[in-house]
Amino acid sequence: MVEGEVWHGGDLATAKALFPEAPEPWIDLSTGINPIPYPVPALPLSLWQRLPGKAEEAALLEAARKAYRVAAGAGLVAAPGTQILIEALPRIAGEGPVAVLGPTYAEHALSWRKAGASVREIATPDDAGDAPVVVLVNPNNPDGRVIGREALASLARRLAERGGLLIIDEAFVDFTPRDSLIPELPPSTLVLRSFGKTYGLAGLRLGFAVAEPRLTDALRTALGPWSVAGPALHVGALALADRAWLDAAARARAADAIRLDTLLAPHGRIVGGTALYRLLATPDASALFAHLGRNGIYARRFQNDASWLRFGLPGDEPAWVRLGEALASFVPARHGAA
Repeated sequence: MVEGEVWHGGDLATAKALFPEAPEPWIDLSTGINPIPYPVPALPLSLWQRLPGKAEEAALLEAARKAYRVAAGAGLVAAPGTQILIEALPRIAGEGPVAVLGPTYAEHALSWRKAGASVREIATPDDAGDAPVVVLVNPNNPDGRVIGREALASLARRLAERGGLLIIDEAFVDFTPRDSLIPELPPSTLVLRSFGKTYGLAGLRLGFAVAEPRLTDALRTALGPWSVAGPALHVGALALADRAWLDAAARARAADAIRLDTLLAPHGRIVGGTALYRLLATPDASALFAHLGRNGIYARRFQNDASWLRFGLPGDEPAWVRLGEALASFVPARHGAA
């Protein structure tokens, strides 16, 4: 890893460099992406041959409004992934200072620092002080912490009184929609929603922001024309309208998360997580990471806490079996030396 670089999941090139003798195929558990993707139908060739159309964009936004229960008066903008929205927010929301509820997805703080803002990591919303911009991820990545809607609405009101802004990243809320703040969006609040994680189509690059129209209009201007590709508009509209698939996926992934907890529990403390990933705390994290790597299984390490490993969900039964066997064969150094 390059010094100062933010670590992300899904980098199998790094895994293969670290463990060149590992068996293949690799099992990549380093992301929080649904391993059972939405079934993408055959796409019309025209989607690849022409620029994205306004009618297709309108259809996507209508599907997103219904899926996310966006109020009629709220603004909604689509983007090629939420990451680009995170990068754009400092350009439309002022210079800070910014309070980020952490530890969390590191790109939030980094995007504001790159824009020249002063960033302070806080442990609770009450620690925000007089910061005009507060950023939090809900449910949080990586520990799954959830801040209740009443507490968030109260924080939003305090920020609104001084012309501030509350930014909530709801990338992992789709399987627990009751926790979303979108249906009763407070003033001075902007909510980010990710498509690719829930629907297992991260390569499609699709995300949304919900806020007052002045903010979503500013984001739309910052993104420029044709920002979302035609295939993403088409697939996104289909998937977001398919409530039956989402409900079935939510039930299946919740069961998978319980199964994963059972496998991980003998190796440390389950700190938390969501239906798409679980966070394990263990003094043997480094040794366990290496053991799994030698077995062709890639877990997620963390720069800010060497005792943490995050595990995504295996995508099929052979992957579950390999993970179970690898975990069962792990012997911590303190035990092996006895």
